[in-house]
Amino acid sequence: MKCMANTTSSMQLRRSGERGYADHGWLKSFHTFSFADYQDPAHMGFRALRVINDDRVAPARGFGTHPHQNMEIITYVLEGEVAHRDSMGNGSTIRPGEVQRMSAGTGVFHSEMNPSKTGETHLLQIWILPDRRGYPPSYEQKAFSKEERQGKLRLVASQDGRDGSVTVHQDVSLFAGLFGQGEEARYELAAGRNAWVHVARGSVALNGTLLEAGDAAAISAGGALHLVGKDAAEVLLFDLA
Repeated sequence: MKCMANTTSSMQLRRSGERGYADHGWLKSFHTFSFADYQDPAHMGFRALRVINDDRVAPARGFGTHPHQNMEIITYVLEGEVAHRDSMGNGSTIRPGEVQRMSAGTGVFHSEMNPSKTGETHLLQIWILPDRRGYPPSYEQKAFSKEERQGKLRLVASQDGRDGSVTVHQDVSLFAGLFGQGEEARYELAAGRNAWVHVARGSVALNGTLLEAGDAAAISAGGALHLVGKDAAEVLLFDLA
């Protein structure tokens, strides 16, 4: 990954306004990485992280039944609800604080709809490349309370499913945190690891650099990551090989 403004030799920024954008009427979507008609060779992903789409879905609309293959797909709802149906027989509703993981593997069909007739749904669609192709399709969904995430980084997805996280077929640990003004957390990134920090809403300082809603930072060297809340922030931190 390249062409992001340098902050330090090991941190590069991806500002919200630099992302791709698509307005389909019923769907308004910002693309952190290349997706669909938005193609930028400088932003094809980061390590195994392939897609972060910041989607707003109109009432009673959504993504009709469509296929996926060989991808780990995480749905993270910020506001509203997502009604999920898939060819494995799963049917569920995903709400804020819940994390859904679908391993598409050898192939799966699913749909995601906003079931509300009046309210918009705001969600992040996250795609992670699996460590190999051909896994059997599978599904998992877990809830993480506000208390678990407030002022701290709570593990919500990992390769080994530790600490009650959902399991992904890749060497990645995903943490979610909520930070009010002045609340802070530290994360020690091991040598040889990489981090992607995405601010879903609000604002935080990351090692002294202000990140606002939609902003992200890529860190390519181990060391301490220090997050300080500035304005009711919701943050995702990916620890990647």
